[in-house]
Amino acid sequence: VQLQASGGGLVQAGGSLTVSCAASGFRFSHYDMGWFRQAPGKERVFVAAITYNGGSRYYADSVKDRFTISRDNAKNTVYLQMNSLKPEDTAVYYCAVFTGGRYYDAGNYNSWGQGTLVTVSS
Repeated sequence: VQLQASGGGLVQAGGSLTVSCAASGFRFSHYDMGWFRQAPGKERVFVAAITYNGGSRYYADSVKDRFTISRDNAKNTVYLQMNSLKPEDTAVYYCAVFTGGRYYDAGNYNSWGQGTLVTVSS
């Protein structure tokens, strides 16, 4: 199993950015996927999750109405579109494979990617 996150960078507050996570080594279309983020000195927290077929999506309150999770099963890729970015969104963003239970619990994911850094300047 391999997850390769990309697309991070520096963006001004109010701007937009889309990060991607390319998956390989497993049947991507059979698994729910999630995005988490970890700010410097803080724990990793839930951002968003999407079911295996994209039929349902879940968001942390802090990003609801600003972020959109999506997936392309033909490309084995999950995306996180981020709009109206705030300095507090600055973090390393990780994708992971959901294994069951509650979506917001990092312990219910495995096969974490290496993460991609998003920095939002004020």
